[in-house]
Amino acid sequence: MIELIDITKDYEVGDETTSVLKGINLKIKDGEFVGILGSSGSGKSTLMHIMGLLDTPTRGKVLIDGRDASKLSDEKLSRLRNTYVGFVFQQFNLINKLTVLENVLLPALYAVEKLPFDPRDRALELLAKFGIYDKRDARPNKISGGQQQRTAIARALIMNPKIVFADEPTGNLDTKTGKDILKLLNNLNREFGVTVVIVTHEKDVAKTTKRQIFIRDGEIVQKYL
Repeated sequence: MIELIDITKDYEVGDETTSVLKGINLKIKDGEFVGILGSSGSGKSTLMHIMGLLDTPTRGKVLIDGRDASKLSDEKLSRLRNTYVGFVFQQFNLINKLTVLENVLLPALYAVEKLPFDPRDRALELLAKFGIYDKRDARPNKISGGQQQRTAIARALIMNPKIVFADEPTGNLDTKTGKDILKLLNNLNREFGVTVVIVTHEKDVAKTTKRQIFIRDGEIVQKYL
């Protein structure tokens, strides 16, 4: 479970301080399928980065299964981020000089401890599950957008994370492919118990989740306007 307690995020621009997040309190429970809905500039991506341990708050606490993330050493924090959290981004963030299979295997290369599974076998299993096994030796720029996003999801899952954050996962996809990706994320949550958090500005995308959190001007609000 992830719990945020009085999270504030400020940025200094010259002599001015801009508050992007303002006292956020939030819990994401194990096994949830959550949508965080907000317009551009609302603070939703900053919120995701803090929950995913990619960024640190100016004030407040981030608890991961009851552990205060600020009390962890850089090494322990990096290890936790690598094994606990998976990310899926709008731009896919795949490396074109690597094959699809090599892209999926990337997080496993940074594992400090010996993994309890064979990374290559798991990567091939995920590619087969997502219908892109035959693209394993292709370069990302030679496959479709939907196939690239499936590759990105497989990469996010290679380390068996407890939670997957998907940042505008359908933003670069056509409507049909976007629906297929949302269905895939839903299946991950329902069939495999992976906690999924979708960050989006689209109401229709957020509605596919079981719980919606609305954010506006750095604060959680009751309705999305």
